[in-house]
Amino acid sequence: QAQLTESGGGTVQAGGSLELSCIASYDDWASPTWCMAWFRQAPGKEREGVAAIRTDNSANYADSVKGRFTISQAKDTLTLQMNNLRPADTAMYYCAAYEDYGDYCAGDLAREYTSWGQGTQVTVSS
Repeated sequence: QAQLTESGGGTVQAGGSLELSCIASYDDWASPTWCMAWFRQAPGKEREGVAAIRTDNSANYADSVKGRFTISQAKDTLTLQMNNLRPADTAMYYCAAYEDYGDYCAGDLAREYTSWGQGTQVTVSS
């Protein structure tokens, strides 16, 4: 299992920026490869994938955030830089991870993620 702790949420006006961070710790440091992503859930809506990072440090983004959000990873910290925020971005944001025994993260937002953080709230006012 991975323990994930998010931070960086808050309230901003439309057009503003926020940076979310997720610090990960693992029960098993030896292996496997942990693949990480950001998800969000707005009130009354289903959870949706926002961005996932691949082993080669490229990323997969939801269409709604392309060109505005940037995901990055440095060691055990996953970051989501969010620019030009819109009211529609208002949601609880979650960091998630799963173990990949093939040692490759494909950036798949549709697969099952097995570890989740508690979430950090992002509110964008118009």
